[in-house]
Amino acid sequence: MIATETAIETVKFYVNGKWEVAAGHELYPITNPATGRVIARTAYANSADIDRVAGAAHEAFLKWREVPVVDRVQVLYRYKDLLEKHADDLAQTLTSENGKTLEDARGEIRRAIQMVEVSCGMPSLMMGQSLENVARGIDCHTIRQPLGVCAGITPFNFPGMVPAWMYPFAIACGNSFILKPSEKVPLTPTRSAELLEQAGLPAGVFNLVHGDKEAVDALLRHPLVRGISFVGSTPIAKYVYENAAKNGKRVQALGGAKNHLVVMPDANLDKTTEAIISSAFGAAGERCLAGSILVAVGQVAAPLLDMLVEKTKQMHVGDGADSRTHMGPLVTSDHRKRVEGYIEKGVAEGAKPLCDGRQTTPAGDGYFLGPTIFDGVTPDMTIAREEIFGPVLSVIRVKDLDQAIELVNRSPFGNTTSIFTSDGKSARDYAARVEAGMVGVNIGVAAPMAFFPFSGWKQSFFGDLHAHGRDAIQFYTEQKVIMTRWV
Repeated sequence: MIATETAIETVKFYVNGKWEVAAGHELYPITNPATGRVIARTAYANSADIDRVAGAAHEAFLKWREVPVVDRVQVLYRYKDLLEKHADDLAQTLTSENGKTLEDARGEIRRAIQMVEVSCGMPSLMMGQSLENVARGIDCHTIRQPLGVCAGITPFNFPGMVPAWMYPFAIACGNSFILKPSEKVPLTPTRSAELLEQAGLPAGVFNLVHGDKEAVDALLRHPLVRGISFVGSTPIAKYVYENAAKNGKRVQALGGAKNHLVVMPDANLDKTTEAIISSAFGAAGERCLAGSILVAVGQVAAPLLDMLVEKTKQMHVGDGADSRTHMGPLVTSDHRKRVEGYIEKGVAEGAKPLCDGRQTTPAGDGYFLGPTIFDGVTPDMTIAREEIFGPVLSVIRVKDLDQAIELVNRSPFGNTTSIFTSDGKSARDYAARVEAGMVGVNIGVAAPMAFFPFSGWKQSFFGDLHAHGRDAIQFYTEQKVIMTRWV
């Protein structure tokens, strides 16, 4: 199912193994950000819908947890094969509703497949520990058991990958799952659910609903939902964490970011410039790992900015489905206006725009905004402090590495950061002292692979156990310690 400009479909819920249209619910439009045209409509789940799907998921869980883990992962092996076969279709669907380039979309689907691959190793990953004779005649061992019904609330910027941070791990561990993706991008999760159904997953183990705050609040309150995984902005992450925890749920809530890219005078400027452009303007800057603050150390600023501005002005902004496009549109008209507001605020507060994205005007009714680079930014400016979530790069100049580290560590966010240098000591010092959960060395986007955790710090994460990697197995299971003596 690939959304087209000529077919306006109604997106369905997937509940207890059945696809259903939410009768009596208002339908909300889904637009192609590159054209502004409506490509689909979807209903929003209410509290009664959530209650019904949670009940179905709980009944499915009671059966699924008894299925041997080696049999559970057979479904995921088949699912991975289907994802591989339909990867390009998924990428096209993703581009049509999100706006990112097809190259970006294909990379995202590849990351989603990697999550499924790792989850297929659950027979080994979920193993416990044992020790004989912890006392005379007494042995001890641990096992991991699934939580129950788990839910995922995911953002618009990665509708293929971020849900896959959650449900493959949860399902392989023996849980059932309810996915509530962003109401802006329901098509990619729907197509993924269709493939999961084809893989033979039993009814009710995976469920898909669409909605807004009412659906989220119902999930946070529902007594049958044992675990909540969330990715989104920091204010909402904090809200989800507080309210889910208040209702006795295990929570991992990934929030926003303000990521710094530190460039040392000895950096390879050609490679560094490519990495900065990819980090700041890839996916139109709509990602929590985007580099949004460029920290130029010492005398590197002038040659770096000359090269950066030259290459940025060569970028083609347009429809992500066009192979010539380097950067697609923002996701909605409202979001474009929000990012434009930050550019206006940057100018008003005294920053100097070297590239002004407001001057980029591709033909058509899409939500386009070109890449923006500000020089002369100071740490107290709004564009230096707040998450913009768009293609805006702010340049702050510092005299040395110590000043760069001090600047980064003052940020309330701690998602990721990168340093560009040819000096091992500078790289080692930076990685050791900087207060962020993910660090890149000569890497623009330090996104961990599926077998490592997505390890945000500070206001970028609320919880104890992070997404994917071994943290995911611990999050979606409870540990039981068993001591035995035979007389």
